Amino acid sequence: AVRRVLILENPKLRGQSAITQSLYAGLQLILPGEVAPSHRHTQSALRFIVEGSGAYTAVQGERTTMRPGDFIITPSWTWHDHGHEADAPVVWLDGLDIPMLRFFDAGFAENDTSKSQKVERNAGVSFAKFGHNMAPVRHESPYGQTSPIFSYPYERSREALDTLERSAPVDPWDGIKLRYVNPLTGGWPMPTIATFMQKLPAGFQGQGWRQTDGAVYSVVEGEGEVVITRGEEETRYAFGPRDHFVVPSWHTARLSSTHGCVLFSFSDRPVHQALGIHREERLS
Repeated sequence: AVRRVLILENPKLRGQSAITQSLYAGLQLILPGEVAPSHRHTQSALRFIVEGSGAYTAVQGERTTMRPGDFIITPSWTWHDHGHEADAPVVWLDGLDIPMLRFFDAGFAENDTSKSQKVERNAGVSFAKFGHNMAPVRHESPYGQTSPIFSYPYERSREALDTLERSAPVDPWDGIKLRYVNPLTGGWPMPTIATFMQKLPAGFQGQGWRQTDGAVYSVVEGEGEVVITRGEEETRYAFGPRDHFVVPSWHTARLSSTHGCVLFSFSDRPVHQALGIHREERLS
């Protein structure tokens, strides 16, 4: 199979293949020996690894191996392919700005002439150049407004969260929450999609918040509950590892966890901020 994807369609947006008004999400499965041939598209895409190890993504001639919890970017209009050379299935969460580009009528795609790209750089070269609070003296951003790091390993994100849990105050709304950054600008790693990783410590009972950017969540570790309300309508979801849920725009949400958990999330916040329309309220 070239593509084996379960589209996560918001039931309030039936027929649109959208999880929020502006974002697409799907769970993709790749089996050992399979290859998704090289191609490119104007949509920016993220891959968040949900289960399994050993598959790879190649971007512009550099491969990165997928491991659970890794956040991987395929920048707009860059050649990329996926393959699997290990011995067990791998599942990842796809996040793309497809509905947004559809609104602008700016969606283009092209297939490569070869099934897989030629590997031109060793794995980890991009991270070595830009992932250690340093950058080459003379360089250009290889992917335009997108981060030059296209693979953010989970082990580093988890280490940062653990350190902050031990040594920094816990936020009453978010627990310990970090945003991924473009190391060249300090801004978002993708021009249309913001990404976050957060840890809710054991016993966390979060306060409510709401924001204009709808957010998609993937549960990395642990269990918890989210309560989402708007007006008189209230919905409760108990979640565990590999579950996914969405907090729609301007719905109040509260997170809690008895034993602690780790959550990855993404939203269209960069676009809201660029247009000057982003709004957020932290409720007591």
